[in-house]
Amino acid sequence: MKLRDLDIIVTAPPAPGWGGRYWILVKLTTDTGITGWGECYAASVGPEAMRAVIADVFERHMHDENPENIELMFRRAYSSGFTQRPDLTVMGAFSGLEIACWDILGKDRDRPVHALIGGRMNDRIRAYTYLYPLAQHNLTDFWTSADQAAESAAEMLRQGYTAVKFDPAGPYTMRGGHMPAMSDITQSVAFCRAIRDAVGDRADLLFGTHGQFTTAGAIRLGQALEPYSPLWFEEPVPPDNLSEMARVADAVRIPVATGERLCTKAEFGAVLRTGAASILQPALGRAGGIWEMKKVAALAEVSNAQMAPHLYAGPVEWAANIQLAASIPNILMAETIETPFHSALIKASLKVEDGFVTPPENAGLGIEVDEDLARAHPYRGDGLHLQMQEDPCNYVDGNSFQGGAPATEG
Repeated sequence: MKLRDLDIIVTAPPAPGWGGRYWILVKLTTDTGITGWGECYAASVGPEAMRAVIADVFERHMHDENPENIELMFRRAYSSGFTQRPDLTVMGAFSGLEIACWDILGKDRDRPVHALIGGRMNDRIRAYTYLYPLAQHNLTDFWTSADQAAESAAEMLRQGYTAVKFDPAGPYTMRGGHMPAMSDITQSVAFCRAIRDAVGDRADLLFGTHGQFTTAGAIRLGQALEPYSPLWFEEPVPPDNLSEMARVADAVRIPVATGERLCTKAEFGAVLRTGAASILQPALGRAGGIWEMKKVAALAEVSNAQMAPHLYAGPVEWAANIQLAASIPNILMAETIETPFHSALIKASLKVEDGFVTPPENAGLGIEVDEDLARAHPYRGDGLHLQMQEDPCNYVDGNSFQGGAPATEG
């Protein structure tokens, strides 16, 4: 069996657009007629440039190769151009293609992917969700309203979720770390207080940031949140300085989580060695793929750390996350995004029920992709999947920030 054909589909989720501006889906076909689906979570160049990168990685390192040879293909991509170091864009391309290879291998053997990478360790995966506006909420006001966030949290609890994530702490900018405005700290505390009052001890609070603070600023913010006992403090400083993240971890009585912008065992191993975080959040469509993150899970296990796969993308990456999560002993939880488009794109073949996801027993990733639907929603914009804010933190008027892919009224 050899890899022969590649197709790339860039699809745009309709408004309000949870999951980013677009998702890059890849479809591989073998000479035996088996197709596999993957998703490339790469955001450092635009989708048209990324198409060329994906095609080059496939032609150069994977075309006419046996899809079983994951390790060989990974080493080719990782070493390409005399690099042998993490390259976010190349790994983003390879990761989606690698996921598609596992989908092919599972279908060829009529087994789910998790059965091929150690078997079924977990019958259910605990899910968490970001707090999104409910029908009665305004998409603009929601992000600075602790009361509306609490209403959303209560609804997620009613639906069965036992963990909710939110990030009210202000902008992440291209300028690197900044000191939070006092109003940002006050707002963050208000969110934690309101959400904790709404869910009590029946759900964990996951406090999200995006690497936007200086070390001192992250410590100030984290210590202010301690009375509400969040389960994690996510990426409090930029991910390029792990020793400073370790200083935050030492100074704040909230577990630090990181990983959505990291790739390969080289970067995740450094997190563990420095003590920068005890919860790892790989995005499988960026981090190196399923097999590479299986290795990272083993490294984390040695360090008594846990895995919480990240998702701000489409449902194909989600399916890969769930297959990995099913096979490892140190899974904490997995991020989910529930929208009608996410569900329709995989024909409801994977879902959250009472706050948990049951890993599918169907072959491969266990999903059925609606290819026609994906093609019917092409991305025609020129933005990146996520974009950094250029303006600095606003210390005068306060900050209202929806993230790098703001929702649109729909």
